[in-house]
Amino acid sequence: MDRVDSLEKQSEKMLEFEEMDKLFDRLFPICRSITGPGVRETIAIFQQYIPLEQFAVPTGAKVFDWEIPREWRIREAWLKGPNGETIVDFKDHNLHVLNYSVPVNRTLSLDEVKAHLYSVPSLPDAIPYVTSYYKERWGFCLPHCVLENLKPGQYHAYIDSELIQGELNYAQVVLPGESDQEVLFSSYICHPSMANNELSGPIVTAFMYLRLAKWQHRRFTYRFVLAPETIGAIAYLHQFGEELREKVVAGMVLTCIGGNDPLSFKKTRRDHSQLDIIIAHLIHHKKIDARLRGFTPTYGSDERQFCSPGFNFPVGQMSRGLHSGFPGYHNSLDTKEAMTIEALQQSLDELEFVCKALELDGYYINQSPFGEVKLDKHGLYPDMNAPTMRGHSNNEVVDHRTQLNRILIVLNYCDGQHSMQQIADRCGCSILDLEPVIEILKEKQLIIGPFSEKRGL
Repeated sequence: MDRVDSLEKQSEKMLEFEEMDKLFDRLFPICRSITGPGVRETIAIFQQYIPLEQFAVPTGAKVFDWEIPREWRIREAWLKGPNGETIVDFKDHNLHVLNYSVPVNRTLSLDEVKAHLYSVPSLPDAIPYVTSYYKERWGFCLPHCVLENLKPGQYHAYIDSELIQGELNYAQVVLPGESDQEVLFSSYICHPSMANNELSGPIVTAFMYLRLAKWQHRRFTYRFVLAPETIGAIAYLHQFGEELREKVVAGMVLTCIGGNDPLSFKKTRRDHSQLDIIIAHLIHHKKIDARLRGFTPTYGSDERQFCSPGFNFPVGQMSRGLHSGFPGYHNSLDTKEAMTIEALQQSLDELEFVCKALELDGYYINQSPFGEVKLDKHGLYPDMNAPTMRGHSNNEVVDHRTQLNRILIVLNYCDGQHSMQQIADRCGCSILDLEPVIEILKEKQLIIGPFSEKRGL
């Protein structure tokens, strides 16, 4: 039976890999920005996978200290040299145009045009990603090796774009659980053709929904948000911030979550939220390969907005390639081959462990609080049935004595005052390893829970 289950899981993983790969290929060519058709097209594609609801905020709307900018649309752009040769063309790569460029149709000298050209000298073959959302500019981005070889003469710069009274779009879907307490997953959909720094987050977010939708039981409700970075998250909080205040108990912003590096968790602003503690616990017991970073508002993604003054939600950031820590950060070297779909699946596996640990954590109460439980009366002594010897989350196998010790420790400390994570630490194992113990003790009605708050006996 184990072999059949294993083959079925392998088949499921292969199908998931193929679907993620296809989705990436559909999304990569789209020219996205903080507003415009690219965002709506991206949401429409994700809606074919998960039941997202799309929202729109009109240009000029005030969202806290910010204002929704005009919507950007672009159709064509190119730069031609003195002999009519094409230097860069938007059709070849949408990073070639400074994002949010105003329209231009001018002939300029080499010195004049250079004031509108952007490259990365340290990465001579890369096309940089450059934006100017809130100040009108135009420009082209190109490899530094091309820039250095431009010849004197007249250059024709053409950008067919417009800034209109339009809207900013974002989307969300809520996956119900037994409680209205929520775990939030958020990622951004505003960068053009980049893999790890754009598509890794939303793809993992969407497939996290699909993973959790298959669970037979969900203690928490799960909320999934896709929005343009910064201004989109601020607009989202303007509409849903009070609702989140009442419901969110943990959350993660997913960014740069592909690549070869281990996971890296930027802690919440609260520093010791349940999520911070659980992830540190899983790292300590080697259930996820990750490192911890402290919270800071000086860099990062939309965890800065969810943790901003007035909100301070228990939301951290999960990534792999740490921004400038990988060569493709904000340039054309950020490809699927560098990111890998395999890394996205690994991230999914580890994030699912985090969700399972959150679900198991909490405060439990021993239904027989006076004296030690007579284990043989409940079929728990001297040994246990084979299925209880293997953890569901990590396939851990333990001997009878270890399992018996864990049962005794769990029963002793299920007093409504110790969280299951704390009890797991006393057992010298992870909370995931205690899953079979928790299940059998609940099945035999020896413990009840979990509860979110401490409970007295």
